[in-house]
Amino acid sequence: MELSNNTILLTGGTSGLGYEFARQLLDLGNTVLITGRDQNKLDQTKKKLPNVHTFQSDVSDPQAITQLFETVTKQFPKLNILINNAGEMRKLNLIDPVIDQENVNREIAINLSGPVRMVQQFLPHLMAQQAAAIVNVTSGIAFVPFPLAPIYGATKSGLRAYTQALRVQLKKTNVKVVELVAPGAKTPLNDKFEGDVDSRMMMEPDKLIAVAIKGMMKDKLEILPGIAGILKYLSRIAPNFLFNQMSKIAEKSLARPTVRQAQLAVL
Repeated sequence: MELSNNTILLTGGTSGLGYEFARQLLDLGNTVLITGRDQNKLDQTKKKLPNVHTFQSDVSDPQAITQLFETVTKQFPKLNILINNAGEMRKLNLIDPVIDQENVNREIAINLSGPVRMVQQFLPHLMAQQAAAIVNVTSGIAFVPFPLAPIYGATKSGLRAYTQALRVQLKKTNVKVVELVAPGAKTPLNDKFEGDVDSRMMMEPDKLIAVAIKGMMKDKLEILPGIAGILKYLSRIAPNFLFNQMSKIAEKSLARPTVRQAQLAVL
């Protein structure tokens, strides 16, 4: 895949992997458009990356996706690469009464419905380009349930299955479908898991994205940086062992009282 002189739309581009994607793709001579829900964060990113184009948009909102499509394709008709990166990962105790129907669905709306809707909205435009690509960012957790982040893991497993099916359906088109299976990384997404997961297993965002871009240039359709490849291998040869290790992390973390529980105990 040629990774210069493209017009690239990247969701969730204000921090973490999204920011690194934007930075490194700009350095390669691409026109990069990023989205985010927080206008202040978009403005801060614009100051750091003056050449990036910012659009406030929420991938969990179908109407926002439609508006984004109309705005972006009018201003940048040569848009030919879509990177679905926006995501949210939460530590959830599913027996907590605070987690109601709307709350528990939040990650599904962002991590799974968001990319699916983005692809459906932008696909006709991408198919009209001479060469195009869709990159969906999943996770090493797609290979094994992680009980400490149950909804996040489900969304990434679902997105992986969808990406594989999409690749088959687009096989005879000009649109390549790439999956970046991201390992744990030192990003704000994982900050809330500090103390639960060994930080030495976390990959630096700049190195992770450098591996991803190198893989895209080599036309790899599945890119497995760092420990993601190990998780895929273990999920095949020792799935029960891997799941047990993930379960131990969750059991230990959920056994610790939360700040809210501690406050209630004092009252």
